[in-house]
Amino acid sequence: MSENLDKSHINEAGESKPDSEQGLEGALERSDEALQKKVKSDSPSPQRVGRPHSSPPRLVTVEELLETAKGVTNMALAHEIVVNGDFRINAVELAEGSLEKRVKEIVHKAFWDCLSVQLSEDPPTYDHAIKLVGEIKETLLSFLLPGHTRLRDQITEVLDLDLIKQEAENGALDIAKLAEFIIGMMGTLCAPARDEEVKKLKDIKEIVPLFRAIFSVLDLMKVDMANFAITSIRPHLMQQSVEYERKKFQEVLEKQPNSLDFVTQWLEEASNDLLTQKCKHALPAGGGAAGSGDAAVLSPASVQNYAYLKLLKWDHFRRPFPETVLMDQSRFQELQLQLEQLVILGSVLLVTLSTAAPGISGHADFAEKLKMTVKILLTDMRLPSFRLEDALTSIGEKVCLEVSGCLSLCGSPPFSINKEAALKGQVQALASPDDPIRRIVESRVFTFLETHLASGHQKLLPTVPGGLGPIQKELEEVAVKFVRLVNYNKMVFCPYYDAILGKLLLRS
Repeated sequence: MSENLDKSHINEAGESKPDSEQGLEGALERSDEALQKKVKSDSPSPQRVGRPHSSPPRLVTVEELLETAKGVTNMALAHEIVVNGDFRINAVELAEGSLEKRVKEIVHKAFWDCLSVQLSEDPPTYDHAIKLVGEIKETLLSFLLPGHTRLRDQITEVLDLDLIKQEAENGALDIAKLAEFIIGMMGTLCAPARDEEVKKLKDIKEIVPLFRAIFSVLDLMKVDMANFAITSIRPHLMQQSVEYERKKFQEVLEKQPNSLDFVTQWLEEASNDLLTQKCKHALPAGGGAAGSGDAAVLSPASVQNYAYLKLLKWDHFRRPFPETVLMDQSRFQELQLQLEQLVILGSVLLVTLSTAAPGISGHADFAEKLKMTVKILLTDMRLPSFRLEDALTSIGEKVCLEVSGCLSLCGSPPFSINKEAALKGQVQALASPDDPIRRIVESRVFTFLETHLASGHQKLLPTVPGGLGPIQKELEEVAVKFVRLVNYNKMVFCPYYDAILGKLLLRS
């Protein structure tokens, strides 16, 4: 079934590659504008398929647009946290030599110079220093959990700003002692990964460099705390995010009633493809009528699953992406690229191991070593300048060298010139999407994904099809990402899909 995923292309005009950060509504508008410009071009094509007819979007105020944009931005952030298990907040790193970095350095230098001047006065002036202690106090308190009563009391008592001001006025303030307490508290509250940075603070003896270093480490601790909070709330955020995204999409839909047009096309296309396949398979050998009236009955779940598989073979440059998966378009593109690499990798390994199997059967590590070699040569596959034909030529040469080396180590007969030429030819032939080996591997890869998707929320992965054993680990990793993405999308948009498929399947 998976072999036909890319055979029913609709020549949609326009080009839409929005990022999730730009929001769903803006992406919808850009898709629509690009499509309309193309439709109005002077050279119409009879193959062009326009956007389905629907109610025109109603006029909205600027305030409504701003409110919706803010909601969609929040929705994108919540979506990112839930879907991306590796989502982390990173400390901001300004580009070297950039205007922002220079301005920041100048402002910070002026501030710390001012503090240095105040502390060098006789008697010292502690106004800036006390403000810094107040900021540090608030930061340390923000790291505490509700149960940290003793630590809260300690921080509040030692970093009592009123008392510190009185000590400063009376010439009894010991800044070094305060810094020692602050460093000790930071060591108590920091993540293990920050122990070394906190330890280094104890070696700084001058007050101004010490305070500067303390704030630098506190900034890192803030990032750590934010990431800890994200990890903690992710399970609780799931259901809330589903409801929130659905609500926000409904708001977009009310402002733009045509916001499900591409979704409808996508599901209808999947339904028609499946129906065609089922009818074809239901025909008896003589080509007569179908043997069973139920053979062509489609279930909404099967159509949805097949539609999601089609997204892994999508033409992102020619076809607008369905509205309900726009925020995940970059993720589907990444999965699509990973699968393309896996298909080529699996095909090369299948061809090589089949050709040289008798001589290398006793060398257990050969397949893994060969896999790593081919993966390296396919690393640039995501670059526009990458040419698969050239890469496969290099891979063919490298594969033959690896096989010859392995045969020599095993004491097997050397690889003949004819076999070497045949292997290089088979590897180079994989550049064609119609190559039989490549098609078989691709079909089995998509069958595995389809089976895993149909298995629902079962934790055990299905058995990997024959011939894909060498790429099992990579394939399972892609499958887990794909199914997690699909299942979350189903949770959010299932009511819309059910409504659309209810009408489509009644007509079929």
